[in-house]
Amino acid sequence: MKRFSGHKEPWGQFVDVKLNAPELLSTEIARKRKARVWISGVCDPYQPLEAKYKLTRQCLEILAGNHWPVTVQTRSPLVLRDLDVLGTGADFEVGLSITTADEGIRKLFEPNAPPIKDRVRALDELHHAGIRTYAMVAPILPHAESLPEILAGKVDHVVLDRMNYHYADWVYRKNGLEEFMTDDYFSHAQQELTSAFNNLGISCR
Repeated sequence: MKRFSGHKEPWGQFVDVKLNAPELLSTEIARKRKARVWISGVCDPYQPLEAKYKLTRQCLEILAGNHWPVTVQTRSPLVLRDLDVLGTGADFEVGLSITTADEGIRKLFEPNAPPIKDRVRALDELHHAGIRTYAMVAPILPHAESLPEILAGKVDHVVLDRMNYHYADWVYRKNGLEEFMTDDYFSHAQQELTSAFNNLGISCR
């Protein structure tokens, strides 16, 4: 993805703010066939600059006003700011990525992301506001097995996936966590999580 940006900085150390995104969306939405919009699979729609620019909020307002289905995926409790807009969507769902139940592991792999408890709280508030919620446990990091009891009553479904890229291999090796990057671990963890979530009435995919 970085090769299309023109930036020389390392990935994650630059941001291009697409100030005209709401205007472009307003134009395009009139031309396109209605389908589910995923916000977003590449960059977090609620990274810190969203607090200033409110571009995600404006886009959500446009999508809600045109009755388009939307899936929001983020790591940030800033999504709670837009509860009023999310509640007006005809078919909106909001997911937070929560890859481990261990705050120490979170700090190793996601040092700049919000704490786990803040993400769980955001899911709880969204869910109790009547918004369909999900947790994205992707990739499954060490000690994710405790997530079912933490997320019970806060999500409608869960998405599970293994680590499918290698840029984080050094984190495993530096911290003596190599056993958690094997096929056997991912397979066992996925089975354990699926069973535990299903027992709570929470579907997994």
